[in-house]
Amino acid sequence: MRSIWNGAISFGLVSIPIKLVNATESHSISFRQIHVADGGRIRYRKVCELDEQEVTAAEIGKAYEDADGTMIPITDEDLASLPLPTAKTIEIVAFVPATEIDPLQMDAAYYLSANGIPAAKPYTLLREALKRSQKVAVAKYALRGRERLGMLRVVDDVIAMHGLLWPDEIRATDGVAPESDVTVRDAELDLADALMATLGEVDMDTLHDDYREAVETLVASKASGEALQPAASDDHGGGKVIDLIAALENSVRAAKEARGEEPEEAGRAPVAKVTSLAGRKKSGGTGAKKKAASTATSTGRKAAAKKTTPGRTPAKKTTARSATKSATKKTTANTAAKTAKSATGTKPAARKTSPKKRASA
Repeated sequence: MRSIWNGAISFGLVSIPIKLVNATESHSISFRQIHVADGGRIRYRKVCELDEQEVTAAEIGKAYEDADGTMIPITDEDLASLPLPTAKTIEIVAFVPATEIDPLQMDAAYYLSANGIPAAKPYTLLREALKRSQKVAVAKYALRGRERLGMLRVVDDVIAMHGLLWPDEIRATDGVAPESDVTVRDAELDLADALMATLGEVDMDTLHDDYREAVETLVASKASGEALQPAASDDHGGGKVIDLIAALENSVRAAKEARGEEPEEAGRAPVAKVTSLAGRKKSGGTGAKKKAASTATSTGRKAAAKKTTPGRTPAKKTTARSATKSATKKTTANTAAKTAKSATGTKPAARKTSPKKRASA
């Protein structure tokens, strides 16, 4: 990889010669501007406002525009003469935990490569020190005509540097958060947690630019003269007031289906419908109250039917019923005996006599 800057890391009294290499690259597709009428290329030329003549890059210098419009020329020699210790040095000023660096400050990323064999030893020393301390180094360096802030950390076996914005370059959050007071219920938070758990983690290496692939397909079809079928638009109902609980439930269900998980059949709640919050509030509660009242009335009737008062049945009726049952039993026994006698032609077996009665006889 081609280096874009040569210098050294200043680590106390230790100097480590390094080369700065871009750690990232852009894969976005760029377009040219053309004249729609004939397809001719549109180009920009740099023209001097005074003589209206086109100038080359070698003829262009730098200048600072004052408040009144006056141009103050600044040469490369002027900038090189500035008392800037970081002109060719990445000066480490502190070592801090990575959590103290606000991700909002992160800018471009670079790899730092040891420049020459003598730089290998101090380079490895700094790398291993960063690993063992589990900290990052905050440094100052100059690049492209300005002093910048950087963060050094270890990536695999390489020291990487992230350009950082200065703290005063981060805008305040005033006026960005919702102005109205919003209350989030525990049920909504639980469903949000369930959705997060269902989506789970992702292998960052599997993510890719779908838009870039679509543009490449479009360009290829245009070049071959084939017609490209327009993709179906996804209508997510933007601008509609929806039931947040229902939307979260449907999101969890859709995420599970996308991951190939089987839906839960046992005790599964019905599919939630997206309805307006106003309609949900009006319908909620009335049906529940009616159902509760109906259940209470039914329970009371059953209890009243089963309830009896002790002692209400007269004693005489109880005695009469017992006598009737006894008489019925005797009649049934006599009838059975006569039927058996007529069928066999024999007398019923004599009753056994007890030993006492035999002795007295």
